[in-house]
Amino acid sequence: MRKQMMSIFMALGLLVAFGVSKAQAQIVGEIEANIPFQFHAGNAKFPAGKYVLKMLDDSNLEVMEIRGADGRHAAVFQVMGTQAETNPPKTELIFNKYGDQYFLSKMFDEGNKDGSEALESHYEKMMRKSGVQPEKHRVPARRHSHKAKM
Repeated sequence: MRKQMMSIFMALGLLVAFGVSKAQAQIVGEIEANIPFQFHAGNAKFPAGKYVLKMLDDSNLEVMEIRGADGRHAAVFQVMGTQAETNPPKTELIFNKYGDQYFLSKMFDEGNKDGSEALESHYEKMMRKSGVQPEKHRVPARRHSHKAKM
């Protein structure tokens, strides 16, 4: 009986440790990108421009903020962990493109398969249900430096 209890506690400990490492592997810190087209992030629509993305503090890595360099545009949206098929060679944002509409989909750090994926907005779900297959569009990003101007 004691051996069974020890085995159960060890298995639970491994599950907790694995869950923590996966959560920590998502986008942490700030990344910046110059997005050359109008796009949606969550339920908000943004004009082309320079943006900074970051996880909200105390959100359990489930809520990100996006804000424009001009300070006029900002929103929060829900995310979950995701994995790339291969290690991304550079930090990047991935958008789903339906016709002329772009939706922020995934964010990855250079060399890290583990990233963050935006939950689909109601509008993107409608686009997907219409039968249109999205094209993937990648935008290079980089780690945000508070000292550098965007």
